[in-house]
Amino acid sequence: MTGAMYAAIAGLKTHMQNLNVIGNNVANINTYSYKAGRSVFQTAIYTQLTGGSNGTATAGGRNPSQIGYGASIGSVDVDMGSGNYAATGNPTDCMIDGQGFFLLGDKTMANNFAGNAEDATMLSSLTLTRVGDISFKADGYLSNYAGMTVYGFLCTGVVTKENLEQVKQEHPEKTDWEVGDPVFSDQLVPIRYPRITTSENGALQVAYPTTEGDGEGYVEGQLRDATDEDGKALPFAQFSSISIASTGVISGVCKDTGQSVVIGAIALGNVTNPNGLTMESNNYYTVGEGAGDLTITLYGGIAQEMGISRVNGSLREDEEEDAPVDLFTIRNGGAKESIISGGLEMSKTDLAQEISNMITTQRGYQANTRIITVTDSMLEELVNMKR
Repeated sequence: MTGAMYAAIAGLKTHMQNLNVIGNNVANINTYSYKAGRSVFQTAIYTQLTGGSNGTATAGGRNPSQIGYGASIGSVDVDMGSGNYAATGNPTDCMIDGQGFFLLGDKTMANNFAGNAEDATMLSSLTLTRVGDISFKADGYLSNYAGMTVYGFLCTGVVTKENLEQVKQEHPEKTDWEVGDPVFSDQLVPIRYPRITTSENGALQVAYPTTEGDGEGYVEGQLRDATDEDGKALPFAQFSSISIASTGVISGVCKDTGQSVVIGAIALGNVTNPNGLTMESNNYYTVGEGAGDLTITLYGGIAQEMGISRVNGSLREDEEEDAPVDLFTIRNGGAKESIISGGLEMSKTDLAQEISNMITTQRGYQANTRIITVTDSMLEELVNMKR
């Protein structure tokens, strides 16, 4: 009889844990981009009364006899599917239509990328989120409400008649280059405004980020903001009418020059197993064990192989232990996500389903308490037996 009580106690604990999951889902009914959880029950340990037999020449087979001792939570799965769109009226609010995550980090992380295996660890330390409540702040950086900068690819200029052929050679991933098209860097960096400078004739003009330069702190080949002759950073240009296209390309009207300027493009991250991401508070996710490889997506759905083969410290079969990692090798294909601006993703909590789950959980909990009550009553009868 004590076995029945232990089984019922295990059932009580399991149903209480399930109620915790349901309660968390209901509490986040209005949390943007929340992904609802689901408990999966599994049976607990078994004791075997008699073993099974396949039978003999004279006797038939026999099934094993076993008694179980309750239930437990096998897993808490997360529905990582895309939620519905909720218009907010803010032009820089973004929702990802499809899979993928925004990439958040600090301003200095990209400065440490060196094109080796250690970069994979830094990439996996980027914070992932589905909440696109982002905007350009006073420091000129695109960041979320908590001040974490949004990572992507900066515009480094536009195609002219003079550099058209050079751009075609340097960026073969795009085959339909035309004069006036924006050119993007392939280095993953925090998105920020370009700088403003004064031309030789005294007119203000946009100074795009560049890999050229010299002076203190200069790293050859690393993208950095434009500087003056003394190596000091130029002031950020000021923008209005910021808009974000479905490809993640950000543009706005430069207040200093009055021209429409492409600022950069938001990068999206994808992992092999989204359900394997480690959930943090504030709708953040981290790439831990079980999530698989992290793939960075350029504007237009072009994927970047940015050290992803060594995320979580594992090597693929076709790689040497000491093989260098090319951070900026573009491959064809990529994800088909798009960005919808002017709104955020709604919670994935289905209130009707959660209320139904709550009722069945309550009844299951109630049934387990009855097992304890009945077992206690039987034990009382046992100890009160008289000879």
